[in-house]
Amino acid sequence: MQKTIAFQGVHGAYSEQACREKMPGNLYVPCKTFEDIFQQVEEGVVDLGMLPVENSVAGVVSDSYDLLARHNLFIVGEHYQRVRHCLLGIRGSQLEQIRTVYSHPQALAQCHAFIKKHGWERYSVYDTAGAAVDLLKRGNPTEAALASALCAELYQLDILQQDIQDSHLNTTRFLLIARESAHPPAALPCKTSLLFEVRNIPAALYKCLGGFATNGINLTRLESRPLPGRHWSYHFYLDFQGHPEEPDCQLAMEEISFFTDSLKILGCYPEASNHME
Repeated sequence: MQKTIAFQGVHGAYSEQACREKMPGNLYVPCKTFEDIFQQVEEGVVDLGMLPVENSVAGVVSDSYDLLARHNLFIVGEHYQRVRHCLLGIRGSQLEQIRTVYSHPQALAQCHAFIKKHGWERYSVYDTAGAAVDLLKRGNPTEAALASALCAELYQLDILQQDIQDSHLNTTRFLLIARESAHPPAALPCKTSLLFEVRNIPAALYKCLGGFATNGINLTRLESRPLPGRHWSYHFYLDFQGHPEEPDCQLAMEEISFFTDSLKILGCYPEASNHME
């Protein structure tokens, strides 16, 4: 049965490309903001949401973590998407004609060396795919956009050059979110994501993490975010390799509960196998 998956941006965005690679053959629904993704999933308009949470070059997507804390949705999957920027021009344009380039600020920064080499003017816009759409509308052969190869296909633009990003290992991690949790079998390689607030006692965070160390559980991410309306107070996101039903993980979870004021399992999901590609 075909599922509906919400993503942020317009058609051709890297988030849509992640949807297509993770769950091919489904219906992909563009949303203006990350908040819209959560709303669409919560209201049952779509089945799933594809949410970027971190990039190997640009770092954390803080808005995504804040929304995970505010909404009662669950993580049911992850996907690592290689970011391969293309220089796009209108049909018939040539690389030698380009004078200005448009894209999202992060994409411009990630292609800094290539742009500097050609001496082009840079203009920031709200979205990589949106830059491609606007390029098509203007129809100026001296302008280009940094976007995905998918954008070239969707909007009938020419790829003037491929893989122009400074780092060829540029990768974004995405999470699939849903209204209900869906724990996989414990026998599969899994990740579990937690959201917790530590008690106001000395070395509370150290004690929270100690149970994972003593039980040989690998932590893959720890992220702190400020608590809204509470100055200098924070909660933490933690990802670990394992399933909550495994004995070692159960012991670690019991220990962390002694030193937290709140603890929520955001999701247990199959670990993506493509994170090193």
